[in-house]
Amino acid sequence: MKEDLLHFLWRTRRFDHANLTTTEGEPLEILHPGEHNAHAGPDFLNARLKIGATDWAGNVEMHLQSSDWLRHQHQHDAAYANVILHVVLEEDQPASRADGSRIPCLEMKKLVPPGIAGTYQKLLHNEHWIPCQHFFHSVPNLTKSLWLDRLLVERLEQKTEAIRRSLAENGNNWEETFYQFLARNFGLKVNSEPFEALARSLPQRILARHKDNLPQIEALLFGQAGMLEPPHADDYPNALKTEYAFLRKKYALTPLDAVWWKFLRLHPGNFPTIRLAQFARLVQQSAHLFSRILEVENQADIEALFKIKLDGYWLTHYTFGQVSTKKKKSLGKEAVRLLTINTIVPFLFLYGKMRGEEAFKDKALHLLEALPPEKNTIIAGWERLGVEAKSAYYTQALLQLKNVYCDRKRCLECAVGAAILK
Repeated sequence: MKEDLLHFLWRTRRFDHANLTTTEGEPLEILHPGEHNAHAGPDFLNARLKIGATDWAGNVEMHLQSSDWLRHQHQHDAAYANVILHVVLEEDQPASRADGSRIPCLEMKKLVPPGIAGTYQKLLHNEHWIPCQHFFHSVPNLTKSLWLDRLLVERLEQKTEAIRRSLAENGNNWEETFYQFLARNFGLKVNSEPFEALARSLPQRILARHKDNLPQIEALLFGQAGMLEPPHADDYPNALKTEYAFLRKKYALTPLDAVWWKFLRLHPGNFPTIRLAQFARLVQQSAHLFSRILEVENQADIEALFKIKLDGYWLTHYTFGQVSTKKKKSLGKEAVRLLTINTIVPFLFLYGKMRGEEAFKDKALHLLEALPPEKNTIIAGWERLGVEAKSAYYTQALLQLKNVYCDRKRCLECAVGAAILK
């Protein structure tokens, strides 16, 4: 058994808690189990108990064996000075505070329902795609639906933590922060880091000064990406290189190393050169992009903002120096959907949360509800289990469930797992 099961049983009181006594024979009544503490310190805070004739308020600590109290040196830690009850599977040794006073102990060995313990062991030790694979469909749909709603919000809150940190670093400049995260997601997963590094090394205000000159914007982006360093046979990259040499000196720029960029196993339309050319066009045609994002009402508005078509050199090239068949290279609907899910929705959600304006949070959720479900290996796995997601709202929630709960076997913290154990 793991200590987590004791936490679950105590939190939900799914054990026989009538006529409880401490190991010293004193009557014990749980008035309030306390608040589960996910951080350092006792496991449950602000519990209220009645031990004997006395009402107690304080913290509760849990271990499989009571001797773990000494093994973890809690008796010397001031954070545990207010522990009023030691809940253990088995008391093999009394636990005492720093002043020598014995801590009342509740032994759970005979109180754990055998059905719960057995089911939990099955969940914990199987090798199925999700631990509850054979139980999942027995859980009421309402329970699963409410849990997925909560997981979607949890996923958005996790995504927005990185945005919040960058926003603070950027002096609460929403436009600059949005530019950096948009660049990161423009690079897709494989080139997200160099794209973000590029944006951080080339502030948006510099690009804004050259807004009316697309070749200069391309020169800044490609030059800062380190892609203009080698000699080129074509006139166009050489012209960009000359332009960048001047701009680099003017703004005291230090380019990235070109080895950062990955081309291998990418579809040519997703080559970083094409993505950079598209990003340059977006920067050139969209002033104050985040302010415009705040005004969108639906996905059609977003697609209009991101309507990008390359021309000139890029009609016949995917990379510098290699001629290809003439082809239009627009930013496809699927690419815009990914940008909506990974950039626009989290920004709208955080903006609404920080400004106290629920309309922006609602808009973020409605955008996800209107988008078709994502296609990836995890969603395919859910489909094999008969779980159908009707929109990106639910695929995002299912990704959170699989990655954060199922893969880590956090069944006791999952509403589905709790319903199965119930």
